[in-house]
Amino acid sequence: MASDAQARTVAQKMGIKPGARAYLRDAPAATVEAMGLPELDLVETLAGEFDYLHLFVVRQRQMRDQFGELRDRLRPGGMLWVSWPKGGRLGTDLSIKSVIAIGYDLSMVESTCLRVDAVWSGLKFTHPKRGKTYANSYGTLPDQRR
Repeated sequence: MASDAQARTVAQKMGIKPGARAYLRDAPAATVEAMGLPELDLVETLAGEFDYLHLFVVRQRQMRDQFGELRDRLRPGGMLWVSWPKGGRLGTDLSIKSVIAIGYDLSMVESTCLRVDAVWSGLKFTHPKRGKTYANSYGTLPDQRR
């Protein structure tokens, strides 16, 4: 008999709720299928505000160029996931350290990291809470730099 932890989908581990307004950028179809997403209000155009955004990137420059646009569409309390190829696959220049640093540079804070599938890692970003100081060895929020 499988334990509850084994039975949970990647989407459940990510905290994606049924009915969430969502947008996925450059997501490989096989990866999306493997995530086991619930029924979503999934749109194809980045317009309005979102509960769940997911950016798939291979290069640091891509992340820097696209992250802010998605961040600006994230509802308060929403989540922006960034996925990158694990272990240097697909010629990536991203690692968890660089993903965190870029996120902090662009005024977002990270929390959960997980394996999306055999190729992709994922890291959850959210808006920082007002008045909270975030300490991370890989990045500092612009308004918390000294």
